[in-house]
Amino acid sequence: MTTTDAAPATAPGKPFDTERVLAELTLEEKASLLSGVDFWHTQPVERDGETLVPSVMVTDGPHGLRKQAESADHLGIGNSVPATCFPTAAALGSTWDAALLRRVGEALGRETRANDVAVLLGPGVNIKRSPLCGRNFEYLSEDPLVAGELGAALVQGIQSQGVGTSLKHYAANNQEADRMRVSADVDERTLREIYLPAFERVVKQAQPWTVMCSYNKVNDVYASQNHWLLTEVLRDEWGFEGLVVSDWGAVRDRVAAVAAGLDLEMPSSGGRTDAQVVAAVREGRLDEADVDAAVRNVLHLVSRAQPALAEPGTVDAAEHHALAREAAAAGTVLLKNDAVDGAPLLPLADGEGLVVVGELARTPRYQGAGSSQVNPTQLDDALTALRAATGAEVPFAAGYAVDGKDAGSGTDAEALRAEAVEVAKAARTVVVHLGLPASYESEGYDREHMDLPADQVALLEAVAAVNPRVVVVLSNGSAVTVAPWQGLAPAIVEGWLGGQASGGAVADVLLGAVNPSGRLAETLPVRLEDNPSYGNFPGELGHVRYGEGIFVGYRWYDARGIDVSFPFGHGLSYTTFAYGDVSAEVTGSGAEAGVRVTVRVTNTGDRAGAEVVQVYVADPQSQVQRPERELKAFAKVALEPGESRDVVLDLDARALSYWHPVLRRWVVEGGEFVVAVGASSRDLRGAVTVEVEGEDVRLPLHELSTVTEALADPRVGEQLREVVYGSGAFAEDLLAMVGDMPLAVIADFGMAGFDRARLGELLAAANA
Repeated sequence: MTTTDAAPATAPGKPFDTERVLAELTLEEKASLLSGVDFWHTQPVERDGETLVPSVMVTDGPHGLRKQAESADHLGIGNSVPATCFPTAAALGSTWDAALLRRVGEALGRETRANDVAVLLGPGVNIKRSPLCGRNFEYLSEDPLVAGELGAALVQGIQSQGVGTSLKHYAANNQEADRMRVSADVDERTLREIYLPAFERVVKQAQPWTVMCSYNKVNDVYASQNHWLLTEVLRDEWGFEGLVVSDWGAVRDRVAAVAAGLDLEMPSSGGRTDAQVVAAVREGRLDEADVDAAVRNVLHLVSRAQPALAEPGTVDAAEHHALAREAAAAGTVLLKNDAVDGAPLLPLADGEGLVVVGELARTPRYQGAGSSQVNPTQLDDALTALRAATGAEVPFAAGYAVDGKDAGSGTDAEALRAEAVEVAKAARTVVVHLGLPASYESEGYDREHMDLPADQVALLEAVAAVNPRVVVVLSNGSAVTVAPWQGLAPAIVEGWLGGQASGGAVADVLLGAVNPSGRLAETLPVRLEDNPSYGNFPGELGHVRYGEGIFVGYRWYDARGIDVSFPFGHGLSYTTFAYGDVSAEVTGSGAEAGVRVTVRVTNTGDRAGAEVVQVYVADPQSQVQRPERELKAFAKVALEPGESRDVVLDLDARALSYWHPVLRRWVVEGGEFVVAVGASSRDLRGAVTVEVEGEDVRLPLHELSTVTEALADPRVGEQLREVVYGSGAFAEDLLAMVGDMPLAVIADFGMAGFDRARLGELLAAANA
């Protein structure tokens, strides 16, 4: 209850006592706080002219602020404030550079704070299960370690500025098709090893202010009302301390969601679901303690946002544009750089004899479509940047139209292609810009194929027929098929969707002002049909079966020896790196086991550059099927020409563990582990085998345990062996058949005195 002489519970711009405020709220006020007041703002509570709980604003997006006017629609960008459009997650993931991503996060945080926004809705750390997912440009990697480490760096950077983040989309949101209803049917081991670890790592390392639940169901339960996900795993196991918010429109049953651990429904329901919460408490269907827990999290969020809202600060747009250019260049991957006329085609010496072909060089595709679209503060294109950097009037031909537009020339596709061929004939080197039009990939729908537009491939074929010195620059947010045409281009540069400064970044890489150090955070397969989810994507009749289990991305391709166009972790440089011998030191045992890996890396070229040192672990003798190798540590190391450095990477017990599907916990199984170090999952430069003392992972014996399982049990194996061998009950040639028989069946045979009573004694001894 309030009192007339009490100080106000909250003061503008100041954190407040959340417990005091909570105690003063009515049930109706509590319920109102658990949903938005509109599309972007939390609900305030005002009483007698006093603001008891202020409202705060949240907004998109993961690679740049998208703050809209209150009247704006959800997806449009026409009246969103200008903000720096940083590279999309596909490009940021390819940097493999946590320190850089923290700096990008700091810039995002400054822009969020300067615009009076409390929470920036990102980053997204969902795993790239299929290259067809329409939202892959918003996600970092196919590997949970890369996604988790880089996601944590972004969160730490953003939140260092006094504003919050929203880690999304939790969980198993790996497609856009039927995304608001589909059930992701996935076993727990696969969830624990592939789809949850990135979220876990970010929560434990960075404590995001909020976690956003996904639209989809997980094993037939909507994520928004999944108690196991939102409470048991997220809070009880991982120690999440923040607020769980729904994706916009993801709540199907508000009462069940509150009970499960969802704190804030967005956007506003106009009071409809607030009334449902009140009625459920009044009728005894919802514990008011669950409501209080959710309200406490909302109040904590609003309170901690107040200092930044009181002092928003300013933004240096030019400085942020420069950082966006640095990040875009760092995420650019040099896929191929073959020799032509005795030397690698890149970097270009200068602009002499250079021509540029492809409309995307002039009309850049720099960000994805959907809710993450940013209204950039400025926009670079590669053609202008190349002309500025070389001081030459570099000739240009559009070559094709983008999304059916005629590139301003009024001519058809054949004419555009013919014009480009004429320009290419007279050139020394042709830079051909190819990529995916905006209509090919977007939030809300998945791609139908991995191919570039046919007219773009036809253009490349025509240009390559008249000039062998071809550099292809790609602009795309998702993996594309390169196998049909990669032989036509001696050099291929993957630029992804690199943000508003991507044009300048491409020029920096092509001309050698920046030595490329990006590495693929996702495999580029030869064919879509080679992808592990093929046949189980996007599902049917409301269900998508994760039939490939833990074998996602390179785990699948490497285990099966499938040819790929370019492997996970791959990326070339304008210098070369040599690896020395790998050494590994084991410390501890079981759940406390660890391995310290050391390797000397030397820059053997004549340019400064950065190498991404990758550590892969294999467990060849496990009780369960494990991947051929799994990335467990990495480091990006900058080296001057001729410089050497000892790179030390530590693996903890988790890096050696798997999720035991029966014990339902992480276990370190003892035995030999192979620790390999290299430049990609298929470019391993050295390996060492270590012996690790593991945990006791023996399973309890029961009546349906097999004879083989019981014989292998050190507690009772010898006793059973006497029955099997000593009595002569089973000849050697029958033992293979008997080995898979449950103990109860053998006991029921009644041979050699091994009956149910004796079985009971055996089980009691084994499980004591």
